[in-house]
Amino acid sequence: MNLTKSRFKGSEKYNRLFFVLVLLVIGLVAPFVAYPMLLMKMLCFALFACAFNLLLGFVGLLSFGHAAFLAMGGYITGYLMTRYTGLTPEVGILAGTLAATLLGLLFGLLAIRRQGIYFAMITLALAQMTYFVYLQAPFTGGENGLHGMQRGQLFGLIDLNSDLAMYYLVLAVFVFGFLLIRRTVHSPFGQVLRAIRENEPRALSLGYNVDAYKLLAFVISAGLAGLAGATKTVVFQFATLTDAHWHMSGEVILMTLIGGVGTLFGPMLGSSLVVWIHHVLGGSVLSSWISVILGVIFVLCVLLFRDGIVGYLQKFIKRNLR
Repeated sequence: MNLTKSRFKGSEKYNRLFFVLVLLVIGLVAPFVAYPMLLMKMLCFALFACAFNLLLGFVGLLSFGHAAFLAMGGYITGYLMTRYTGLTPEVGILAGTLAATLLGLLFGLLAIRRQGIYFAMITLALAQMTYFVYLQAPFTGGENGLHGMQRGQLFGLIDLNSDLAMYYLVLAVFVFGFLLIRRTVHSPFGQVLRAIRENEPRALSLGYNVDAYKLLAFVISAGLAGLAGATKTVVFQFATLTDAHWHMSGEVILMTLIGGVGTLFGPMLGSSLVVWIHHVLGGSVLSSWISVILGVIFVLCVLLFRDGIVGYLQKFIKRNLR
């Protein structure tokens, strides 16, 4: 019996590896068959959703303020690359990611001792305070945002004005962020996070410093959200208040719930679906109905796929194919 279980676990591991490799190959050939700018937007929001899912899906903390980190990464990168024209994009992206990480540390220290709706409301309040700072601060451009920045050359060698070169940079950034999340989730640290999500008092009784674990997870999530925002700014060459608005925090929740909370691939699917709907309907007569359409999709997922699309597929495979 144990031998059968070990063989099954081994085959399941190889199946997952094969699936990841297939996705990687698809990612490598995608810009030759689809619009690269749309694909880059999907990848940026997929990283954002995966970062949010690390906090909600594996720690059980619902943040209503993750847009603040997305915007911080974008604004810092955009400001530095606009003000210092000789700055290479990798330095700008790293600076934006670091700034978002530090903001996440500040938010975490203030919010992490609360749970449930209290934690969510504190993150929302902090994010709204940050939004008004972005609105008034000179380095953000206020309501006009930051425009006119150049993509530059990666390491001074690769011209990112080519959409193809820019796409592969975004793909590399996403793969890095996804692998970091995957490693975090499957590490002993990730197992403690799951224990905290399932039963925090029991994890506390076992001697774990629960607040420290949650704080570190919050900081990692914020940093990756900032990385997504910084990369997005380089791609589209502007940063605006849209990324800092509470609507963006709500939209990333929607992306994660549609795809599947607590799954690695769910946020990727959910974010890609939402971005694709915005792209297809944005210039049509249904543009004013996008929020309604997304709401209907969300309701259908709640009624039919409570674990999200990927979560439902995983349960279906386990129930019927094992």
